Amino acid sequence: MNDRQTDTRIAVVTGAGSGVGRAVATELLRAGWSVALAGRRVETLEETAALVQDGAALAVRTDVSRQKDVVALFAATVARLGRIDLLFNNAGTFGPGGVPVEELPYDAWRHVVDTNLNGAFLCAQAAFRQMKEQDPRGGRIINNGSISAHTPRPLSVAYTATKHALTGLTKALSLDGRPYDIAVGQIDIGNAATDMTARMQTGALQANGSVAPEPVMDVADVARTVRHMAELPLEANVQFATVLATAMPYVGRG
Repeated sequence: MNDRQTDTRIAVVTGAGSGVGRAVATELLRAGWSVALAGRRVETLEETAALVQDGAALAVRTDVSRQKDVVALFAATVARLGRIDLLFNNAGTFGPGGVPVEELPYDAWRHVVDTNLNGAFLCAQAAFRQMKEQDPRGGRIINNGSISAHTPRPLSVAYTATKHALTGLTKALSLDGRPYDIAVGQIDIGNAATDMTARMQTGALQANGSVAPEPVMDVADVARTVRHMAELPLEANVQFATVLATAMPYVGRG
């Protein structure tokens, strides 16, 4: 990743069994990275690995909301692959959609917070510990935020709150990582075409209460953006990147 680092680049991608995580993981594998694939279901991780036949992939069953799982993930990655140059902090959940705040079960709130925010913290903490001590020192963390880190959708209080919090996490980690050559940035994605966003094309609730279809973009374009961020030398950092479907209702009023 820079002239102080080894030729072999090692990444950890959480939520690698589907969607954005799968797209980023396969993009990195095709580019010659070795990638630890983390997710709750080993079978979907193995499906991701199989998409790049000659790729160096390691599948590790991980629930990022559980500290012991995260510790085991990073230990397995270092034991098998030697170091960690990149963490793509991607695992997340929307939680129950379309539920008014006054009806949202507390358990549902906690599940979203534990996955989207606490999980991101636990993975970043483990990455910091490794990146500070390895030789050559340093690495990069890219957090997967969301357009919701800027602008909420109706009836999305848990998801939106965690994504706003993730921006604060990114800023704090970016500052705290400077003494250790750890670069931290965030990508905010709008309407990448995945299973999670399939409903956007048929109709999504708008701020004025109407339901309207929204355009989507190829998730491969997100993956290429993450790879660009990941392959910068550590002396350079994309602090925040926003990648979205050009015509989605984000910029403007209505």
